[in-house]
Amino acid sequence: MASRGLLTDDAARDLEESYGYITEQHSPAAADHVLDRIEEVVQSLSTFPNRGNHPRELLSLGIREYRETFFKPYRVIYRVIDDSVYVYLIADGRRDMQTLLARRLLGA
Repeated sequence: MASRGLLTDDAARDLEESYGYITEQHSPAAADHVLDRIEEVVQSLSTFPNRGNHPRELLSLGIREYRETFFKPYRVIYRVIDDSVYVYLIADGRRDMQTLLARRLLGA
């Protein structure tokens, strides 16, 4: 059964910021490519929502509600609730993910 994929405001902002950064540092074409691939990843969650792994940073805290998938180096962190997939975070995995996830998902 297909699920609905929904970007949270934070995840939409992540995409906008990444797009702007890639445009400035590389080119609009490179930014378009990354955005297209991330959108494909997010759309694929509607068909296979439980395929992702649990983020290791959250597993170490015993949290198993969230999953992740990739368009490297970008990590897409999401949660499946009923028939919906909520994307909470889209970030370059080279960032300090422990702090980012704690702040964004755990309110720390």
